[in-house]
Amino acid sequence: MEKTSEKSKGEKAKEALKKTREKSSGFRKEFIEFINRGSVVDLAVGVAVGGAFTAIVNSLVNDIVMPVVGLIAGGVDFTNLSITIPNFFGGNDAAVIAYGNFIQNVIQFLIIAWVIFMIVKAMNRINRRKDAKAAKAEAK
Repeated sequence: MEKTSEKSKGEKAKEALKKTREKSSGFRKEFIEFINRGSVVDLAVGVAVGGAFTAIVNSLVNDIVMPVVGLIAGGVDFTNLSITIPNFFGGNDAAVIAYGNFIQNVIQFLIIAWVIFMIVKAMNRINRRKDAKAAKAEAK
């Protein structure tokens, strides 16, 4: 009798393992389908291109725009602007508020937002033209 009950336990374990494998196989298939969707691939490409684009925009802002803005503002280099607040509690440390970096980052953000706006505007214009051509072709 013991062998029969052990055998049925073993068979039950095999069936449970088989069901688990089927579930994980279904999960794996679903995950692969998710990865192969265009939106996920598009997102990955967008992140990679965005990372590369950041270096270009940083160079544009730091090397071209900010020197001109500094000249217009009277030769001020924004990145070096700061306020030093002494420690009033007797320590040697002081707090440095680097508001120039903040100004630099705000200007950089505005330039990035403007460039992205212009790219999206151009893409929308191209898509409208394509849609208009497709509508004309259907009308004929």
